[in-house]
Amino acid sequence: MIIPALDLIDGEVVRLYQGDYAQKTRYAYSPVEQLQLYAAQGATWLHLVDLTGAKDPAKRQLSLISEMMAGVSNVGLQVGGGIRSEQDIIDLLSAGASRVVIGSLAVKQPELVAQWLTTYGSEKIVLALDLNIDAQGNKHVATHGWQENSGVTIEELLNRFIELGLKHVLCTDISKDGTLTGSNTDLYTDLVNDWPQIDWQSSGGIGSLNDIAALNPCNVAGVIVGRALLEDKFTVKEAIACSQNG
Repeated sequence: MIIPALDLIDGEVVRLYQGDYAQKTRYAYSPVEQLQLYAAQGATWLHLVDLTGAKDPAKRQLSLISEMMAGVSNVGLQVGGGIRSEQDIIDLLSAGASRVVIGSLAVKQPELVAQWLTTYGSEKIVLALDLNIDAQGNKHVATHGWQENSGVTIEELLNRFIELGLKHVLCTDISKDGTLTGSNTDLYTDLVNDWPQIDWQSSGGIGSLNDIAALNPCNVAGVIVGRALLEDKFTVKEAIACSQNG
């Protein structure tokens, strides 16, 4: 499945390079119209990152999310960006999100996230794991916009949540994000083989249709594509045709 991604700051579509707010690119696209375009080209899910809400939950772009979802049908929306409280989850689901994406909090407050997973169910929660991979191949989860290495390995984190029914995990190799240089296919092959019960979403590095084709043997459930679509490297329709799972 091809999952287009939009990052939003104050209603504008943007892209950050490797999570750095100082390296921000603005795109002259309406978020509402862009979602409609992706849906018309065959997208059935959208990944949205509310970067304004990530910095200040009081400024979460709930009305814009509602407006975006009102303009499409048969499109699921997963939304992330600084989820800190159960009220954030309630607000996003009420605004039209189908799933809420939780990142750093899964490391910092795993008991709280475990509670949410139990309360809302595995179809409502996506864990977003951003990885720093060292020279020995150890996969450490980064937190706080990739500024901190938690010291927690992906194995430790998953073992905590899988027994609670965790189903959806979005995984990013930080070194690949925003680079258009291709995905870390070895990483995703390993993740799918080691935890086949998880529906893995790959994220970071997609710059061409060849990059999407390269992920087909990995058997990931979803491929997040952001910058390449915004910069017209290819269309959602072309990406779906190139993806093993459509």
